[in-house]
Amino acid sequence: MLIVYQEAFFVGFILAVGGNFRSFGFLFFEKKTQRVSLMIYNTSSLMMYMILMGPAILLGMLAHFWVQSAYNKMSQVPAGTSGHDAARRILDANGLYDIPIEPSPGVMSDHYDPTAKVVRLSQDVYYGHSMSAVGIAAHEVGHAIQDARGYAPLVVRNIAVPVANFGGSLASIVVSLGAFLMIGGMFKFASWALLLGVIGFAAVVVFQLVNLPVEFNASSRAKDQLLVHGIVSNSELPYVSTVLTAAAMTYVAGTFSSIMSLVYYAMQYAMVSDREN
Repeated sequence: MLIVYQEAFFVGFILAVGGNFRSFGFLFFEKKTQRVSLMIYNTSSLMMYMILMGPAILLGMLAHFWVQSAYNKMSQVPAGTSGHDAARRILDANGLYDIPIEPSPGVMSDHYDPTAKVVRLSQDVYYGHSMSAVGIAAHEVGHAIQDARGYAPLVVRNIAVPVANFGGSLASIVVSLGAFLMIGGMFKFASWALLLGVIGFAAVVVFQLVNLPVEFNASSRAKDQLLVHGIVSNSELPYVSTVLTAAAMTYVAGTFSSIMSLVYYAMQYAMVSDREN
């Protein structure tokens, strides 16, 4: 991260030397996707960015702290079984005997892989005997049940995943390219690059919107399955709901952030296009 901050300072310095004292830039490194993006701002675009993205960033931070807090608190509430055993019990009760459950490295790395047909649980969830563990495990099994039942939004999401991944990568590249083109005064080419970026961000937004009902439905299935099969009692269900509700907010925050990013770059495209004309 230190290198990123140094590069951000260097970009701003170069722009100032070039005579445009109202413009500066930052290099952003996204650890999860290993993407590096260059963002160029002037005073007006920075204000626009803060107005649109400020609430999204704040909501994302709050959602992150909320899910961490809920997970840590409910990890202290004991459950009668481990995450693995809860997942196995629900899978078998739904006739999904052939779906394996594997431990996954990392923290909160839990997921269902629809291609490999396997549920992967982080170490704390796989071996943990807590409300956090059984709730998260049941949620991932909820995705496996969706897959087995042909749940339409999941089918659409699985189709959208490669499109969204490509769109996100494309957007990061062409937005950075557009920034360099604007520095060089090539606004026509910059507008084309930003248009491609907008299309890429639009693909991500579509995926996020489709993903919301998939995640909400998986959590609903999880709570139903935990109750029906006696893994948690009615009095224990609120503990599970605490974790799943907090986790759901991270998806809401992510979707809101993606929408605001799309709006911001669409407005940037419109501004550059006007300047070109």
